[in-house]
Amino acid sequence: MNSEGKIRVGVIGAGAIGLEHIKGFLNHRQASVVAVCDTSQERIDEARSLYGIESAHRDYHELLARQEVDVVSIALPNDLHAVAARAALEAGKHVLVEKPFAINTAQAMEIAALAARRERLVMVGQNLRMSPKAQMLRSEADGGRFGKIYHLRATWLRRAGIPRIGSWFTRKERSGGGCVFDLGSHILDLALWIGGPSEVATVSAATHAGFGPRGLGDFAWGKSPRNPDRLFDVEDFSAILIRCHSGLTILLEIAWACHHRSVETYNLQIYGTEGGASLTPFEFYQAGDDGYHVIEPEIIPPVRATERMAHFIDCVLGRSTPIVQVEESVAVQKVLDAIYESAALGREVTFC
Repeated sequence: MNSEGKIRVGVIGAGAIGLEHIKGFLNHRQASVVAVCDTSQERIDEARSLYGIESAHRDYHELLARQEVDVVSIALPNDLHAVAARAALEAGKHVLVEKPFAINTAQAMEIAALAARRERLVMVGQNLRMSPKAQMLRSEADGGRFGKIYHLRATWLRRAGIPRIGSWFTRKERSGGGCVFDLGSHILDLALWIGGPSEVATVSAATHAGFGPRGLGDFAWGKSPRNPDRLFDVEDFSAILIRCHSGLTILLEIAWACHHRSVETYNLQIYGTEGGASLTPFEFYQAGDDGYHVIEPEIIPPVRATERMAHFIDCVLGRSTPIVQVEESVAVQKVLDAIYESAALGREVTFC
């Protein structure tokens, strides 16, 4: 923290998501972005031009060596999340990391344990939890409005939304996986969070790649360079059934590309013994003495957080507790690993 009481941030990765990180931090009156890092000089120049950042580096180890950096934000390809987070923690920094936490559970657990030893905060930027609607669903679920929640259905479907075929997103060695890691890590986290504490018992999953290998379904999002061979060796669709020890079941359908009426849609539906709900459209469903009711509720405060970077700064300042706990992110990573294991084996996977 500087003499003005501001938390000083270094952002590693100046692509499309990295620029969003910078903008988010600068919206907090007690945060300043003092350094940016990227392997691309063009992206560095763009970030500095847009946001007036003084220091820039091509090697993130140089950024981490700067004593004035209090917080590091990691917006890198998936295979570098844990590597950069480990280095940042060892340098004594607090860490905000893009989802997914890592590319496997072993990495996620290592980072969680290191953060505890170093007494530093690590939070995965699960932005769907920042939605006031999602937070209200969690609050109403905790308050018993829906009774016992026995099933959740979560979907995120795109008609043609593969992020730059041939970029690191579609190369398994860099991404760890396709639409499940990209979109599924968001919607899975939201479902497990709103469903409440419930340990996963089994996962059954199937993955498909009907579009990407043919060069179809491309979406020119982001700044990552494409491989000239347009390599695609991940999935672009997945269907997943999760069973929990509590009896809760979760059905996920995730697609980067599919023949679908809408260009893009995502939703979470709650099925409980006393009522139900939908995130999109935002509605509650409940029976009453005078018939069945479809309710369009107003968002009721308090809302814990609406922007992940600002929330993270508040947590570093001790004004808030993380809406995303590191143990929850490890649990999500375990399920992600199980999804790919089940799909590869062609059968249900049982948790210990």
